[in-house]
Amino acid sequence: MPDTDRLTNGLPGPQRAAPIHGHPNGSQISSARFVGNVLVLFDLDQDGDPSLLQTGIAGVDEAGRGPLAGPVAAAAVILDPQCPIAGLADSKTLGARRRESLADAIHGQARSVCIAYASVEEIDRLNILQASLLAMRRAIAGLDLTPASVLVDGNCSPGGPCPVQTVVKGDRRVAAISAASILAKVSRDRLMLDLHARHPDYGFDRHKGYPTQFHLEALKRWGVLPEHRRSFAPVRRFISTISTP
Repeated sequence: MPDTDRLTNGLPGPQRAAPIHGHPNGSQISSARFVGNVLVLFDLDQDGDPSLLQTGIAGVDEAGRGPLAGPVAAAAVILDPQCPIAGLADSKTLGARRRESLADAIHGQARSVCIAYASVEEIDRLNILQASLLAMRRAIAGLDLTPASVLVDGNCSPGGPCPVQTVVKGDRRVAAISAASILAKVSRDRLMLDLHARHPDYGFDRHKGYPTQFHLEALKRWGVLPEHRRSFAPVRRFISTISTP
């Protein structure tokens, strides 16, 4: 595993990271090391000494922008540099059991975590992008430690009082974002399993609300639930057949 390095415009070699520049206030953004194939990032102190870490960097990601039903979830995670978690990766590349195992490790070993949501009503009122950013802001605000900076997967910043840097494909490259993607995915999947228990005909245990053929056929046959996103076109087509809870 490579030694701890400062990030400037990325790292050389086949495991090159997305360019991550300094904070808007001019301070250096982080020290870094690899755990497996994923970068672990931590803030330097004011003198640039990686042995004197600040509170750290929060990784943020969301889950559930594409489904037709249920809330969108977001998670914020500040990892502990003394307890690196092996196996962190983009949640979409992991099986359900592995995600659950890693979620337990993240809850047990991270410095601070928070999972937050934006409701179906908020998704329909704001649109899915703005609702996702709202869930991210709630997750960041819910951390019990104030991060020195925030790294967000993708190219849209939720804003907030802390310096924020977006990282395209960050859930594959930055450990804290990978951890956030896992927590957001696991927490939302659990909500969809609860929804399945209440409405088994819709198959939420199988598709987690995504617009699969089975889900669309269930919508056509059984109608729209209160948990469905009415602003989404596939749901609007069946809006005249509304199912009661």
